Amino acid sequence: MARVKRSVAAKKKRRKVLNHAKGYWGTKKSSYRRAKEQVLRSFQYQYRDRKVRKRDFRRLWIARINAAARLNGSTYGEFMHGLKLADIQLNRKVLADLAVHEPDAFASLVSQARDARSKHATPA
Repeated sequence: MARVKRSVAAKKKRRKVLNHAKGYWGTKKSSYRRAKEQVLRSFQYQYRDRKVRKRDFRRLWIARINAAARLNGSTYGEFMHGLKLADIQLNRKVLADLAVHEPDAFASLVSQARDARSKHATPA
């Protein structure tokens, strides 16, 4: 059986890892062993942070909606509940954008949500 010569494939594999490691600090950019460790860790961070980015944006949108709702005399929870009762289906990204760029439109949404909550309030 013929001997397998891996020179080309091995160099290609190492070059690929070292290309991913460009810009890293110290020997992580030049030593294959250190670069491989760091590249694997970097890919784990990338995978994790693609999910974290979604969480962070949702938190930002909720904070903006809450701040704008409080300026209009409501809270985030009351506002969102009122929107659901009024059957207004806008996602948090759009609501946050309205809160920042169109405060008058957002104020009208708050009043609609308040009206819907008052209609559905159970008489005690």
